[in-house]
Amino acid sequence: MKKYIQVLLLALLPMAASAQHLEAGILIGASNYLGDLSNNSGTVYLKETKPAIGALVRYNFNHLFVARLGLNYTWLAGRDANIRNDDFLRQRNLSFRSNVLELSLIGEINIPGYQPYALSRPFSPYIFGGISLFKFNPKARYEGNWVKLQPLGTEGQGLPQYPERDAYSLVSVAIPFGIGVKYAFTDQINIGLELGARRTFTDYLDDVSGTYVSYPELLAGKGPLAAALGNRTGELIGGEPVIVPTGTQRGDSTGNDWYFILGATVTYNFLDTGLMGSRKRGRKRAGCKTGF
Repeated sequence: MKKYIQVLLLALLPMAASAQHLEAGILIGASNYLGDLSNNSGTVYLKETKPAIGALVRYNFNHLFVARLGLNYTWLAGRDANIRNDDFLRQRNLSFRSNVLELSLIGEINIPGYQPYALSRPFSPYIFGGISLFKFNPKARYEGNWVKLQPLGTEGQGLPQYPERDAYSLVSVAIPFGIGVKYAFTDQINIGLELGARRTFTDYLDDVSGTYVSYPELLAGKGPLAAALGNRTGELIGGEPVIVPTGTQRGDSTGNDWYFILGATVTYNFLDTGLMGSRKRGRKRAGCKTGF
């Protein structure tokens, strides 16, 4: 058995030596969000699409497998005013926006394979998945100013009578996954397009998840700003603040929020580093029938 393993490793070595390389570049695209303020996770509203930018570094182990480190920055937004098919949700009248900074570690699988050496395999679709850490900070516009929502405790977080309502963290984890295509424009320049979803582990991207705390309780315990932004129905109907009993449904706590990034990538292949030998040898191999 040991002998067969050695033979297999020797057979795989030329493939690894000819294909390993670093690649670095940028991502430019757009993002959107799915959560409590997008029709209770029922609709992605294209009008809420925001710009996204990023940087990435790929390490190509071979023509199939790639590890990627990425840093993305984007905006997310949602508002009940977009809803047309549910008067109850529309009258809730909540809204938010949030900057998102994301650091991700992702694995890619090129299908059927990608090899920029001498453009031997210049095109490939790919699938990807991994893990990310991201920071967010939901805000709402009130009387002409953008107000940070998490410190207010709009669902009663921090009130002593509701010890189970802990303040949510502004740093969370997500599972990014998706599909893409890449094309070697030259043996050093790649272009690509990918669509990725982020399944987050927070339901507070938009500061909405659970139930209301009544206006008088929020006013007494958290102050007038928290009370005003905890229930904004009164602003919509042009009257006094609407008082609903504590425990009345405010958001959809049955699932966490999502966000999506559609991005075009441009990357540069570092083909002449010591990690994979010279490009001259790569071109020679590319001419072989094996394709390596």
